[in-house]
Amino acid sequence: MRNVYLDYSATTPVKDEVLQEMIPYFTQNFGNPSSLYTPGLTAKEGLAEARRRVASLIGAEPGEIYFTSCGTEADNWVLEAIADKMKDKGRHIITSKIEHHAILHTCKYLEKFGFDVTYLDVDEEGFVQPEALKDAMRDDTVLVSIMAVNNEIGTVQPIKELAAIAKAGGAYFHTDTVQAVGNIPIDVRELGVDFLSMSAHKIYGPKGVGALYKRKGIQMPNFMHGGAQENKKRAGTENTAGIVGFGKAAEIAGRDLEEHRAHSSELREYLWEQIKDRIPEIKLNGPADFSRRHPGNLNVSFSYVEGESVLLLLDMKGISVSTGSACSSKSLATSHVLDAIGVPPAKSNGAIRFTVGDFTTKEDIDYTVECLTEVITKLRELSPVNDAKGW
Repeated sequence: MRNVYLDYSATTPVKDEVLQEMIPYFTQNFGNPSSLYTPGLTAKEGLAEARRRVASLIGAEPGEIYFTSCGTEADNWVLEAIADKMKDKGRHIITSKIEHHAILHTCKYLEKFGFDVTYLDVDEEGFVQPEALKDAMRDDTVLVSIMAVNNEIGTVQPIKELAAIAKAGGAYFHTDTVQAVGNIPIDVRELGVDFLSMSAHKIYGPKGVGALYKRKGIQMPNFMHGGAQENKKRAGTENTAGIVGFGKAAEIAGRDLEEHRAHSSELREYLWEQIKDRIPEIKLNGPADFSRRHPGNLNVSFSYVEGESVLLLLDMKGISVSTGSACSSKSLATSHVLDAIGVPPAKSNGAIRFTVGDFTTKEDIDYTVECLTEVITKLRELSPVNDAKGW
């Protein structure tokens, strides 16, 4: 039995180059970066180099990068800090209905404190329409947060245009690029964003490390109080080894971006063609134009089956896929993303997200399609509604 991993949007394996760069910071360069003696200064230089590498990946300056524990922390920090900072100017925040729960749940939290949140509709492919954002802007709008690439259906949003609308209306603009960084070109200057969140473990780095980009000149409240770490904005001894790993992963992601995109796109399209040829009554969720979606993302609904059953039967054959985002995989509710793009519950319940990556091979795809065909056929034979209408 092969072991095939097709859930790169959930997490990625740590690349060997990254691991090798991290190891000395566990055993040799283990000093506290805040210490003034040589071991501490060595660790501090490791942090500085990582900051330079992460900044370079997104076209930022090192001083604009603040390391966090994850992308979720970065998202929370921006929304809560800007809400607190701007509450006397206005209490209106705009986001979309298909954001990651790190954004949506934080917005719901802020509503308890008197903030008014507008959740923008998206079209049937998951795109936020610029005109919809323009219409939603108000005099008291203080922040707009729209993710760059959707984690379930891979939609690549027109961030540059959306950011310009927010800025013209006097609001800050934040984008969650956890799924975008390392998969599409990102340049904060070109995009015109004020804040940007990212995560190491989505780009073949370690878990437990993320970063927030904050445009130079913007003042923002601290995330944690205590020591002077992260330019006095996020207290606590740094995860030096993890941050160093993030830096190396960022360097590799920038260096190999085009090769990575070409490899992922080719295998994703090969997977889609094979599925279309072998399995009837399916629906592609997300952009039909693959150039407008994450290069490794394929989200497909299979009629007359439950996604969880497909996932478990594929897992028994050594294949790892997802029924949605990993952060909500234990929930029995239908996907809020598929709901927002108008996918009926019956089709949403049969949706599987496949995401390929750097270690995926054509042989992995062939094996997956062979097993998937067998699993879907078996489940449809057992289904009491396989002649149901509406698909």
